[in-house]
Parts: sequence; structure tokens; C-alpha cells
Amino acid sequence: MEVRKALTCVLFSLFLWTGDAQDSVPDSVLNCCEGDVLFLLDSSGSVASYEFSCMVDFLSELLLPFSLGPDQVRVGLLQVGTEPHLEFGFDTYSSQQGLQAALERTKQLMGDTNTVDALLMARNQVLKQGVPGGARPDLPRVLVWLTDGVDPGEVQEPMARLREEGVAVLVVSTGHGNYQVLREVVSPPTEDHLFFVDIDDINIISEDLRNEIIEIIRAERLQVKSVTATSAQLEWRPVLAGTGPGYYDIQFGPIRTGQTGGGGGQGTSPGTGLGPFQRITRPGDASTAQLTGLRPDTTYTVTLTPKANLEFLNSLQTTFTTQTANPQPEVQTLSTVTVSESSSSSVRVSWAPLLPHLIQAYQVEYSALPSGPLRVISVSNRQDSTVLTDLQPDTQYLVTVSARQSSGKERAMTVKACTQEVLPALSDLQLTTVGNESVQLRWKGSYDGLRGYWVTWERGQSQHSTLYLPPNRLSTTLNQVPSRARVCVSPVYRTARGEGVCCTA
Repeated sequence: MEVRKALTCVLFSLFLWTGDAQDSVPDSVLNCCEGDVLFLLDSSGSVASYEFSCMVDFLSELLLPFSLGPDQVRVGLLQVGTEPHLEFGFDTYSSQQGLQAALERTKQLMGDTNTVDALLMARNQVLKQGVPGGARPDLPRVLVWLTDGVDPGEVQEPMARLREEGVAVLVVSTGHGNYQVLREVVSPPTEDHLFFVDIDDINIISEDLRNEIIEIIRAERLQVKSVTATSAQLEWRPVLAGTGPGYYDIQFGPIRTGQTGGGGGQGTSPGTGLGPFQRITRPGDASTAQLTGLRPDTTYTVTLTPKANLEFLNSLQTTFTTQTANPQPEVQTLSTVTVSESSSSSVRVSWAPLLPHLIQAYQVEYSALPSGPLRVISVSNRQDSTVLTDLQPDTQYLVTVSARQSSGKERAMTVKACTQEVLPALSDLQLTTVGNESVQLRWKGSYDGLRGYWVTWERGQSQHSTLYLPPNRLSTTLNQVPSRARVCVSPVYRTARGEGVCCTA
């Protein structure tokens, strides 16, 4: 499983801003980047006030080193509640003083966790390029989702659309959320872009998260897009434009697995474990190049070196992997997860289809909502169900079943399961005659969760009468009760009646 990272929550002391507020920021961060970063902040009622305060303080520390402005980094904050609320957009703040003051003023929305609607707003308004108040064209866009992980909703599809449109998605979770869902929504590499955290440890991860954002929005970046089995498109920032004569030298070739060192020669990269490489050039005003003649399912390295007469510019390098020539259709290794045989302390979880020739093992993760401890069990690849035991009565659980294939791929599905309420039976019902066709009933009660008592008795052939009594009543008198009539008293709970006691008058 991917490395899970932790955060530390530290309440910041108040400080005064001056014109030299960023003097201590390293040069590697100042003026390093150009891009739009939107923070999706869980502001719903499932987040405790203390936890929300920690998240906001963490954002303040995380963003402090960046240079803000229309030609540098722009930041937006979108809060998740019953209705999404745009706290501030990309065009709002171009200085750290204004941004930090805005974060201090941020108040929690409370309400429901409606993440899906917030993602729709993010995609159609905030992160959309070329619209007023939206993201800038041809610059990287980043979505950082801060959530407690509780009931995020069906976020996979809107997140997938954002990634398809070029938005890099990073996630920070401060609770026991669905790990499989969060792992699916982040942009690769998952181990660098998914942070599982404890809210009581927040700021030790700020540098790691900041570095991941910098890697995406660094101004000198080399990107590979439109990758197929035999071609790819290379894109870069045109650093030579307007500098006079110059050109870009581009070299690319496959990485040979397991090969290191060795002598070089014409057409190979010496000492790097690379196969035969190709070399092309592009003019100084270019910003793209088409790489062709590639091999399917192969990892390539590509180096771009700007060549200028009057100044030295750093080379940029990246790697990418071409697609498989004829990819096989993916087998649906997990299509159904159901819950049955629910009791007050256990439930049975079943899944289908059962494919032992493809599946290495199943894993079941479950925890009580909203924030119970996470428990994990492993199940044989020849089982299609398991019983979860030692559960709390009358409690809702979040259950995730993962099918791990021998190839390393995984598929997971999540369901909710509810245990039954404990229904103690009534005991010690006594009947006493108090007059002609009248009887007095007495019983013992006072159980946890008791809502009242249900009394039924016979009044003649095929006729019955009923009476509902509150939980503090432990006796009653019935009139017009025929001789040898059956009288029954049952306890009533939130979800059902408990076992009652019957006597003959």
C-alpha cells in the first residue's frame, strides 16, 4: 500500500505583516512557479471546530513562501458544505498580506458534506480556463482537497473529469476515510499526492506537500502529453522567445530495465542505462515537439537543452511511458458487494464474482461511522463472503472490500452496514383480578433504549384490543376482559418490538 503521510496541527501565534515578511523564505520557492492552485476545504458539520482551525492554520503556513500575482502563483479557496461557498477566487489576492488576512477571517460553514456539488463548481467555474475569474490558459492547475474523509459522496467521476482536463489532484485526509476512493481520485504518483493524516500532527508535512505543488507548477517545466503507443507530444515554456538567436536540443531514448553503467558510443547514452536515442532540434520560438517512432509499453527519458549565445540555461528532463499496443479489456474482478445476516454484533459481507484464478486475496476494511477505529481483515481468494464480528449494536459501519490481483492491480467497492438494535425481552408479568371482568397488570421493565409498552388482550371471539403505554408505566388495569382471555405485554424499542410475555386472565 502507498506510504501514508501524517500532518501536525499547530495553532499559529498572531504576527504582524511588514514589507519584509518573506525575507526568510528560500530563493528556491520565491518566484519559482506559475500556476493556479485551488484548495477544496471540508467545512461541513462532520469536521470539529478544532480540526477546521488546524486545517486553516496549515494552509496559512503552506502558502506563506509563495510569490503571488498575475504572473506567478494564484490561490483560491472553495469550502464544502450543504452548498459550496467560494471563499475567494484566483483574482482576489496578489500579496501574502491579503491572503493571510483572508485565511484568518475564514469561518466554518457546517451543514452536510456536499463534495460533489463543490467539485462541479470547481470544474465549471473556478478551474475552467478562459472564463472570467477562472484559471489561466496554458498554465498548470492544481486541486488540493483537504477532508476528514467522512462520507465524501460519489467523487470519483467528477475527479476523473478534472484529471482528464489536465488538473493535478492532491488529497489530504485527516480521518478514517475510504482509502480506496481517495487513492483513485489523486493524480499519479499516488505515494506523493495522497496524505493520510492525524489532525493532532499537522505542520510537519507542509514542506512535503509544498514541494509536490512546486513540482507541478514550476515555471521551468517539461511536460509530455498525448502519449500513444508510438508517439508523444513534448511541451515546455518558451524560455528562448525574444532572446535572440537560439534553438532547443532534444534527445530521447528508452530506459533499459536493469542496465546501469557501461561504455558509450554513437547513438547511446553512456553510463545511464539508456537504449539508442534520437536527437531533434526546434527553433527558439517553439514550445512543442512531436516525438515519433517510439516503442509500445516502453519507458523513455527525454532531455531538452535551450541553446543561446549569450546566456547559459539549465536542461530540463522528464520520463514517460508509452501505451500498450493492443491493451486487453479489463476484467471486472469486483462488481457486487452486499450485506446480510445482520445481528446486534455481527454482519455478513458478500461479494461477486469469485475469480480465484485472477485474485490473489481479498481485504475487508471496516469502521463505525462517523469516526470509529479502522479494522482490517484478509480473506482467501476462494471465499466470497466473511462475517464481521464484535460489532457495536445499532451502529452504522463503512465497509470496503478490495480485490487484489496477482498483477498488483486492485479494485475496491464500499457499502454501509447496520447492526441490529438490542431488544431485551419482558419478564415477570403478573395479572390480578380487581373486579367483574377487570384485571390489573404489573411487570418489570426499564431497559436501555425503551420507547414504551404494547398491551394486547382478547375481548371476544376473534376480537382483540390494544393499548400503548409510555416507558415509565409498569402497570395498568384492563376492563371487560372475558374469562380465560389471553393478555400480552411487549416492550417497544426504536426499530422493533422485543419479546413479550402472555398470561391467561
